[in-house]
Amino acid sequence: MSTADSIAPQSLAKACARAMWDEDNATRHLGMELLAVAPGEASLSMAITEAMTNGHGTCHGGYIFTLADSAFAFACNTYNQRTVALHCSVTYVAPAFKGDRLTATAREVSRRGRGGIYDIAVTNQEGEQIAEFRGHSRTVKGALLPD
Repeated sequence: MSTADSIAPQSLAKACARAMWDEDNATRHLGMELLAVAPGEASLSMAITEAMTNGHGTCHGGYIFTLADSAFAFACNTYNQRTVALHCSVTYVAPAFKGDRLTATAREVSRRGRGGIYDIAVTNQEGEQIAEFRGHSRTVKGALLPD
């Protein structure tokens, strides 16, 4: 039995999030903030800067996708099994603008064998829905925490 196997689920989720955060250059570089993590769940937020706007004056969809994808990654990696995205899709519901603070909240829908399904809601500071993201995960070899 490894040390990680003896950790309570919430403590394990937090330890996995710390390990991921330390190695996740993209998430940190974009100024995202990890708000919460629990087994199969995570919430991250990000302020939309002028550099993130497109030719329509709204937040480029790629940044919204990236925020949702990061929440997805933190949620599906809470079990100390390296897990990656297999397939993702996003539906943009409303635009986001410079100065908005977006929050992506991920929740596990299903986790069986090596696969999982996660739904991620992206909202603005007013609680308005900006996007809905669904991610399919695949567990690969390796662990986040040392034995």
